[in-house]
Amino acid sequence: MEALEALRMNKIVKSFGSLKALDQVDLTVAKGEIHCLLGENGAGKTTLMKILYGIHQQDEGEIYLNAKKVKISSPKEAITQGISMVFQHFMLIPNLSVMENIILGQEETKMGILADKESRNKVANLSEKLGLKVRLDMLVEDIPVGEKQRVEIIKALYRGAEIIILDEPTAVLTPQEVSELFKVLKTLKEDGKTIIIITHKLKETLAVADKVTVLRNGKNQGSITTDKATPEILAQMMVGRNVMLEVVKGKVEKGPVIFETKGLNLKDKLKNINLKIHAGEIVGIAGVEGNGQTELLETLIGLCSPTSGSIIFDQKDITKDSVEERLDQGLGFIPEDRNDRGLVNNFKLWQNAILGYQKRYEKKGLLDFAAITKASETIVKNYQVKVLGIDSKSSSLSGGNAQKLLVGRVFYHNPRVLIIAHPTRGVDVGAIEYLHKEILSMRSQGKAILLVSADLDEIRQLSDRIAVIYEGAITIEGDGGDFTEDELGLYMAGGLRPESKVVKA
Repeated sequence: MEALEALRMNKIVKSFGSLKALDQVDLTVAKGEIHCLLGENGAGKTTLMKILYGIHQQDEGEIYLNAKKVKISSPKEAITQGISMVFQHFMLIPNLSVMENIILGQEETKMGILADKESRNKVANLSEKLGLKVRLDMLVEDIPVGEKQRVEIIKALYRGAEIIILDEPTAVLTPQEVSELFKVLKTLKEDGKTIIIITHKLKETLAVADKVTVLRNGKNQGSITTDKATPEILAQMMVGRNVMLEVVKGKVEKGPVIFETKGLNLKDKLKNINLKIHAGEIVGIAGVEGNGQTELLETLIGLCSPTSGSIIFDQKDITKDSVEERLDQGLGFIPEDRNDRGLVNNFKLWQNAILGYQKRYEKKGLLDFAAITKASETIVKNYQVKVLGIDSKSSSLSGGNAQKLLVGRVFYHNPRVLIIAHPTRGVDVGAIEYLHKEILSMRSQGKAILLVSADLDEIRQLSDRIAVIYEGAITIEGDGGDFTEDELGLYMAGGLRPESKVVKA
């Protein structure tokens, strides 16, 4: 018996100025189905779901809910129609309790008076029925990220959601939290709810979804049930060619220690950080975002001054050196926020291509534009940056192309030590393949590399050694092969496993 249709979006078209974000896109989702909307950065996934949620309105096309044509012109109207969206960056008020966040704007009343007991019972029943464990009286700012996500899901259900859209729901979760989330989603499915997940992660798509629809460049590339899909098939649908998904990491003989931190502290943000990175080695920093990674990166590059401790580059203390001095000595930095720390959006592409390295392009006090043009065009070509030309504004780049420009700029200028934060964030699987090869090429050239990434697969595949950061401290360190995914997840969440084989270095 064919499942009932919960949602159908027909021939959806959406343009932003001259950019056609969606071009005749169809999407059909069955009632009680977990459906993944898969695609690379800029494929149109989030735009399509924002149309369903009423944030954007389509230029052309129709939406049907339960076979009935509807017009959704605002999120309020979407919620009335039984649609809720849980965004990647949670929409919760930190200084309110979990309970207050859930019922905000939907409080139960009796004769105009708040009926707290009724509201609390309703929330408690939802929580118990679906296994969504939350602490109702805790302030949101005091609960971990996995619990915040459960709060968002309960909030959606409290408002009567039948279709729940989740935008990159596993982006900041530990492996254990991902497993818990998938259990919750399967329970919701059994309860008849319809789940749509926006994602670019192939492994997780195959683990949780019933069906997958792939978008590429704003067009529908087809739908497939997960029992007939493989990572290779999905990757090919996403980028239009075969992609090598597994990193092939050759053996490299480690050289001497080139970069080191000794007892590094930054107020209450970093606690006694001791790291050593050898030539020809990648050290990965694993941790849930918000545990001191940003402060560590900014201290190493010179944007923050440590409270105590030292940073040693090639046996020289650079703790008090400026950012410019560190770059001149051969320190390369790919920041976690490309817009805030990496690129100047209103600069032309060629200006961003040499940003931080301008002195290398000076001749008698003037910029050598022939050398700048050569460098810029090489970066664009080698790192597959899609742009009209090097005189285009960097603000015209998609997120993925901006990331490629940033990575290309640093690698092109041949640093001896690389500090890399989230190198493939917002980049499609084809470019990820290329960037991983480039990082490993840098390793084989004897570069010392510190890699910080929220992608645990990336950390495990690329790193020779892994250090886990939790609440600003390195809690465990060992060879990459010493950790299972579950062990890493436990350490990332602050858990200790005395029986683990891994010993602190």
